[in-house]
Amino acid sequence: MKQTTERDYQTRILRVLVHVQTHLDEVLSLEELAQVAHFSPFHFHRVFRGLVGESVKEHVRRLRLERAAQRLRFSEESATSIAFGAGYEAHEAFTRAFRAMFGCSPSQFRARKRAPVTLKSSASGVHFAPDGRSLTYQLPEPGGLPMNVRIEKRPAQRVVFMRHVGPYDQVGGTWQRLFAFAGSRGLLRGPLTMMGVVHDDPEVTPPDKVRYDACLVVDSPLQPEGDVGVQEIGGGDYAIVTHQGPYQKLGETYARLCGEWLPRSGRELRSAPSLEIYRNSPMNTAPDDLLTDVYLPLE
Repeated sequence: MKQTTERDYQTRILRVLVHVQTHLDEVLSLEELAQVAHFSPFHFHRVFRGLVGESVKEHVRRLRLERAAQRLRFSEESATSIAFGAGYEAHEAFTRAFRAMFGCSPSQFRARKRAPVTLKSSASGVHFAPDGRSLTYQLPEPGGLPMNVRIEKRPAQRVVFMRHVGPYDQVGGTWQRLFAFAGSRGLLRGPLTMMGVVHDDPEVTPPDKVRYDACLVVDSPLQPEGDVGVQEIGGGDYAIVTHQGPYQKLGETYARLCGEWLPRSGRELRSAPSLEIYRNSPMNTAPDDLLTDVYLPLE
């Protein structure tokens, strides 16, 4: 009975976490979130803090400020507009909150995080597919092959997932538990799409707060169960590049995609998490031969 109650609480709080991240631009009242979790507002606040490790207000505030930091890094949007988007009516209040979290002002953060990138324009090219949706953009890779980036419109997909909170290099245990669950439910038959939903930038979010969802794309209807949730990964335009090599070096691919391709692409980032599609498995593939498709969400 105790274990069943604990799993039910985990399911309800996970539902709230997904609701918050998909409604971050809205006013999120304690009463509304308590209703999502089917708790009374009085008890919900205590349960949330106990399971998540921070209050509802602290959690929402942190996510909004981290998103603001991402926009400062990768968009031309004004700091004032970003402040409004983070829920601050006065730029001064936003600056104080930002400085308290990141140790510098928004303008200082933007200047530090935007190192100049030198590109050889003669080695780059743009190619449009006949349907007008796909695009390849080649950038020189020092000492190697060009980086091939394509833009595609991805449909929304339903996934079963488990959330990992902590450093990205520790997600292996979460995947093992997800596969154990999927195997017991007969979900491992036939073609399998393994997807990672990368919510946070480790250069912005503290390591112990980084969120990552290990996902399996499913067609059959499923219900959330304990720390296993069900969500829809939204569709839309994505810039896609294939990373070959160890997962530990994925950060280098993200850096090139955001630091080299994005500024020259004429596109803006969408407020949505990045995706990773794992085309083979480290269980039977050498690290240098691992293939990961990195999806960067675009407006």
